[in-house]
Amino acid sequence: MLEPAYQADVVIVGAGVAGLSAAHRLTSQGVTVAVLEAAPCVGGRMSTEKVDGFRLDRIGQLLSTAYPELRLAPGLDGLVLRPFAPGVLLHGDGRHHRVDAPAGARSARGALHAVRALASAPRGMPGPRLVAASRRAASQRAASRRATSRRATFRVLPGAGQGTVSRAARAAAPLGGAVDQARLGAALTRFSTVPVERLLARPELPAGQSLAARGLPARTIEGFLRPLLAALLCDPALTTSSRCADLALRAFAGGRLCVPEGGAEALPELLAQTLPTGTVHTGVRVTSVSTTSVTTAEHGEIRCRAVLLATDARAAAELLPGLRVPDFHPVTVVHHTTDEPPRTGAALLLDADRGGPVAHTAVISEVDPTRAPSGRALISSTVLGTPPPDLETAVRTHLGRLYGTPTHRWETLAVHHTPEAVPAMPAPHDLRRPVRLLAGLYVCGDHRDTSTIQGALHSAHRAATAILKDLGASGSMHRADPTPTAQAA
Repeated sequence: MLEPAYQADVVIVGAGVAGLSAAHRLTSQGVTVAVLEAAPCVGGRMSTEKVDGFRLDRIGQLLSTAYPELRLAPGLDGLVLRPFAPGVLLHGDGRHHRVDAPAGARSARGALHAVRALASAPRGMPGPRLVAASRRAASQRAASRRATSRRATFRVLPGAGQGTVSRAARAAAPLGGAVDQARLGAALTRFSTVPVERLLARPELPAGQSLAARGLPARTIEGFLRPLLAALLCDPALTTSSRCADLALRAFAGGRLCVPEGGAEALPELLAQTLPTGTVHTGVRVTSVSTTSVTTAEHGEIRCRAVLLATDARAAAELLPGLRVPDFHPVTVVHHTTDEPPRTGAALLLDADRGGPVAHTAVISEVDPTRAPSGRALISSTVLGTPPPDLETAVRTHLGRLYGTPTHRWETLAVHHTPEAVPAMPAPHDLRRPVRLLAGLYVCGDHRDTSTIQGALHSAHRAATAILKDLGASGSMHRADPTPTAQAA
């Protein structure tokens, strides 16, 4: 275990994605770092439970290929992202309607591709188009496996099963007619190209109030933008700052919604594994901090030149009384399995009618086949806010309407309720809360930026930059004492 005399340039408290990312930036500049994590494993809220061959995310926040930090953060070169089918699938008026984002994967190529009505697929044997689509999906999965074995760089792999829903004629609901659809497409295209500085300079309102200023009909706002933003922000009431909502829409329009291959934990585990050996120490609980040391329950004092708090907001405030603790959005994720998956392919399904507790759902094993054993489908559904008293029954009933298929035979694998899942960002919201409290003491995390993976990684970027500046890092920093025996993640 850690020896009391062990010293490092920087001690980072917390081994979530923010702390691990900051550790990468510091070690790359010759700064010696010790990352201390109270839990037995790294990742924080980005955790994945393993049950009978299934990989079940506890929160399952949506990522976007448009997040800059996913490409800029050191240590993520080997990250594999599995994108959903382009755009989203809306359920409204008893039908499925696909909305394709205008830009695809980081390519802004004109206006909204199309809004297509998708009739409920008939039960029984699939028709020729579904068989052909299944064959294409199998080919895509095989190509993905070959690509995975050949390359170890950041990449976006095609989601399995895309396009396996039969497509009927164009329909207006729930977005309005052709003119309304064109206006929506133009608005999303503008979002994909507007500089971030311009978005942040706009007047700030609660996101729900700002929707009326989009110049779009109420049907489009209520049937598409409101459920989409609720899913992206984990905020069903849309009290989030309109500036944060604009950033979320920009990422949606300029990229693809995605998940890490193998579960949410894959991202922090990759960061931890690619740090120098002995950097990360789990099972170490920090009880107090100062600008030159931290005190742990297990190993006493560890001296250092700077301390970075990279815990969640509440844990940070317990170590530094006076730090603001925001409100939080609770999130509940319900995981089901079946051997007869709904025919929605790799789409993210939203409820335009908002007729039940489920905000969004997906056959996540079609997006990322590694999350379920062969022959089984994994359906992951997210409930935002306070869950209803009879959650299981309410979710099954709602999913039956959304997918158009009986759900009584689906097996419930897990129900994960996280009361403090996502820090709230009500207007007015400071997107760049200070990360430098004073020389030698710093803080980072999604509560200092935006409540997304992009926000957590960017706050780590800002904190590492401030630490390097204060330490005067020049590539040759303090040599740590010989690495002690520790529980390394």
